[in-house]
Amino acid sequence: MDRDAILLTPGPLTTTLRTKLAMLKDWGSWDADFNAVTAGLRERLLDIVHGQETHVVVPLQGSGTFSVEAAVATLVPHNGHVLVPDNGAYCKRAAKLAQMMGRQATVLPVPEDAPISAAAVEAQLKADPSITHVILIHCETGTGVENPLAEVAAVCERHGRGLVVDAMSSFAALPIDARRVRFDALIAASGKCLEGVPGMGFVFIRRAVLDGCAGNSQSLAMDLHDQHVYMGKTGQWRFTPPTHVVAALAEAVAQFVEEGGQPARLARYTDNCRTLVDGMAKLGFKPFLAPEVQAPIIVTFHAPAHPAYDFKRFYAAAKARGFILYPGKLTQVETFRVGCIGAIGRNEMQQAVNAVADVLREMGIPNGAPAL
Repeated sequence: MDRDAILLTPGPLTTTLRTKLAMLKDWGSWDADFNAVTAGLRERLLDIVHGQETHVVVPLQGSGTFSVEAAVATLVPHNGHVLVPDNGAYCKRAAKLAQMMGRQATVLPVPEDAPISAAAVEAQLKADPSITHVILIHCETGTGVENPLAEVAAVCERHGRGLVVDAMSSFAALPIDARRVRFDALIAASGKCLEGVPGMGFVFIRRAVLDGCAGNSQSLAMDLHDQHVYMGKTGQWRFTPPTHVVAALAEAVAQFVEEGGQPARLARYTDNCRTLVDGMAKLGFKPFLAPEVQAPIIVTFHAPAHPAYDFKRFYAAAKARGFILYPGKLTQVETFRVGCIGAIGRNEMQQAVNAVADVLREMGIPNGAPAL
């Protein structure tokens, strides 16, 4: 095969050659040239969320989950109480990390195939005035469901509660406008819809709450308030930055702007999703979610009911044809997931569908119909 496998996952993603080439230069972590790259990147990230007037953006080494943990520890005081509406695996992870950091956490269960209800969140806030913050997963990547950010943000603002948004799989694809939607923190990462490489997260923090975050975090390395203060004074990261990741992300953001920004990226991903779902339907596959709640980020499909189906064999056969799929994240039904994001378009999505058709033939499975 004369190309890398196409990553049909929620991250890491397939990247462009330009993004890969940006990693070929070595940078000094305290050098003025690298500090300028970091500063320029932070400015462009704020532009994407329209947050120049209201927010700062604080980068952090590590995977996206590092930044979720850092944001909760920095934004929520030790005696804080978070409400986590839960319709999937990443919601559960947010509740777990809040509890592990000693914060009180209340979980609001929601069916995995349904979006979170802003009315249910409001009822919970009315019933329990001790809740200080809501943690919302914007796009629950365990299934692909989009949760109603604007509606939940309005509820939190109305009741004077803080809002921490995990926008890991939505930022730069789904519209997020800090001028219209109030959030205390919003978290994303380099290796998702910006189409950089993994290794760096970043958190937008509302200026109005920033000073109150001093001393909240029990971690040295993951204290976003300290990171912000130090960067403001020196222009540098506190600890060794992921220099190649930062350079790659700066290049990826330049391409994002060239493409037309968030609306253009959403249009491409939506087309990818439609191509995938329509093509898989012709093979008999059924998506787990109803179309009206499906975000164009990652699609969960029911596994074929045929006795010859085995995900490990299915995965290996698809990989041999140049496509990396993703296992399911549900506990009740067997599924697998296919991402629609990354530096790919309709052609790659159609090729992926064709590869799945080949795999079914190889495995002796007539179609992908599930046991429903």
